Amino acid sequence: YLVVAADKGTASFSDIANRLSLEADFWLGDAFASGGSNGYDHKKMAITARGGWECVKRHFRELGKDIQKEPFTVIGVGDMAGDVFGNGMLQSKQTKLLAAFNHMHIFLDPNPDPAKSYAERQRLFNLPRSGWNDYDSKLISKGGGIYPRSQKAIDLKPEAMKMLKLRKSTVSPDELIQAIFKMDADLLWNGGIGTFFKATHEDHLDVGDRTNDQIRINATQLNVKVVGEGGNLGFTQQARIEFAQKGGLLNTDAVDNSAGVDCSDHEVNIKILLDRIVADGRLTETQRNKLLAEMTDDVAQHVLRDNYLQSQLISFEANLRAVPSADTHRRLIKRLERGGILDRVVEHLPSDDEMEQRRKEGKGLTRPELSVLMAYVKMELYSTILASNLPDDPMLKDYLLTYFPAQLQKKYAADIAAHPLRREIVATGLANKIVNRMGLSFVYRLRDETGFTDATIARAFVLGKRLYGLDDEWAAIETLDNKIPALTQLKMFDAIRQLGEHATLWFLRHGRTPLSISDELTRFKEPVRNIIELLPNHMTADMKKRFQSRVKEWMKGGLSEKQAAHIALAANLSAGQDIAQTALNTKLDVATVMDLHFRIGEKLHLTVLHAKARQIPVQNFWQRVASQTIIDALYTFQKDVTAQVIMESGDRRKTKPDDLISHWIEQKGPSLVLFERLVGELKEQDKVDHAMLNVALGHLKSITT
Repeated sequence: YLVVAADKGTASFSDIANRLSLEADFWLGDAFASGGSNGYDHKKMAITARGGWECVKRHFRELGKDIQKEPFTVIGVGDMAGDVFGNGMLQSKQTKLLAAFNHMHIFLDPNPDPAKSYAERQRLFNLPRSGWNDYDSKLISKGGGIYPRSQKAIDLKPEAMKMLKLRKSTVSPDELIQAIFKMDADLLWNGGIGTFFKATHEDHLDVGDRTNDQIRINATQLNVKVVGEGGNLGFTQQARIEFAQKGGLLNTDAVDNSAGVDCSDHEVNIKILLDRIVADGRLTETQRNKLLAEMTDDVAQHVLRDNYLQSQLISFEANLRAVPSADTHRRLIKRLERGGILDRVVEHLPSDDEMEQRRKEGKGLTRPELSVLMAYVKMELYSTILASNLPDDPMLKDYLLTYFPAQLQKKYAADIAAHPLRREIVATGLANKIVNRMGLSFVYRLRDETGFTDATIARAFVLGKRLYGLDDEWAAIETLDNKIPALTQLKMFDAIRQLGEHATLWFLRHGRTPLSISDELTRFKEPVRNIIELLPNHMTADMKKRFQSRVKEWMKGGLSEKQAAHIALAANLSAGQDIAQTALNTKLDVATVMDLHFRIGEKLHLTVLHAKARQIPVQNFWQRVASQTIIDALYTFQKDVTAQVIMESGDRRKTKPDDLISHWIEQKGPSLVLFERLVGELKEQDKVDHAMLNVALGHLKSITT
């Protein structure tokens, strides 16, 4: 379909394109071009600006500031008549717009009153074809003004000079704009047309925007904390990277202003659905258009959700994973490149040598680089899912239904199920869910470690996610926006991510093949639910100590005791499927199996070995695989020993767990004595390596044979 910047100025082009589509009897009809008379007006919805604002709010949350409630300063490119700039400057009543410019005028307001300036910006936004020269000069603070860019020289007042950190009072318009770019402010909001920032090593000729050569500056000269790229190409990609390496917070324009295209995508798919219903005579054209209008707010929320989640993913990767995953990201980039999917040079992603140098310096990919990698990871995963039979699985119908507004879900569920692009919608939704929630390297790592296809990994992910109710967990964490530190939130997401990854890996390694979401969910749902409910009452004394230690750490991060206890429990649930499978196979209740499983872990010092394995530094692929292999072997060993103890115990239903374990240990004799001695030596070591733990694993395996 044709994407049109669907605001008032260009809606007529959508109508022309759609008229031609209808005349040609093209199957998309007036869904061919987004927007238009019967489409979603992006400027009226403010959808592009609102999407970018979701990203801006997240940046400030990470700085400990709620810009919807606390004043913040802004410099900008654009004017109030523009869709992205105008709508952006109306997203918060706390905005203090200090300076801005368009192609005609330069606006300065050294000390704006947030309420009065907001009302005036609102007036200009509603005024057709307004410019900065229409701003009521009486509302501009002392020392400010509006200056035509056509003037040869501009005389500045002391307040403006102080704000701009200029020593001379007379400057050219170009010098004034450069001073605006270099001044201190919280946010740069770009809603203009042009490339205004380059990297230090780039030449103006490299940028390819001669119009703005005289005002363009290097990213290192920019002194804002946050950048919101509502417009396109305001920065070169290398400028973004340079600004991020300096400590500034920004994504790419493709991330920040994605809501416009996303909205068009929703519009097209909704029209495809409704036009088939119109053709069947169940809706008239007029009723369809009315329904489209009624769903505007719902569509907007679907779109903004994507901006929220994508910026959240980039924050997670940048703050928690960029450094520890540096080698994984390097391998991921290289694999995408070898597959002909990604051109590293074109996308300005670092070479292998540069990635290695960053790793040595304790650095990883920046937000702009992670933004690019995210796009390629999602596109590849979408393609591999679509090429499989996974989108046809009835257990994934919620990914199709929830793509559409609630009104359509209720009334036209059967029609949605027959949507011509249903497989593509499911594949898109599932790929987004997996990458947004589990990180950029999740599927790549699991593919490397298990050999399973992307579709099978995705199936195992959906199963694990539903088994532990992870959607509810993620939603609960998101309600804590601006209530706890942003970093604590990201760490909470990581705790749930780790549980999700463990659950996914378990089904890949121990699930029945071919893996069925429906069958495995039916089998495991009740025992796992019981384990989650009963686990706090079945911890051993040592488990309780470790649990309380985690609770205290979470409370230091800003959580209440109840919240801390809930998230701290996630680490103990990694044994959930092992316990559930043993209970199902032995037909014992989960409480008894849980007691046995946990006590065996302590009797055989498996918790010590787990801790030692996780303490080994992991700097490359081979070390990561070695550590993961040991950890997985320990989990499997504990499960197998639990089953063995039960099967060798006779009338196990009437015997206490400790007695069952003691009986089993007596049967093992000298082999356990040797293992105890080995563990004692390991405990005394400050540092252990994979070889030492593999020796311990060898002894463990000999015990069970």
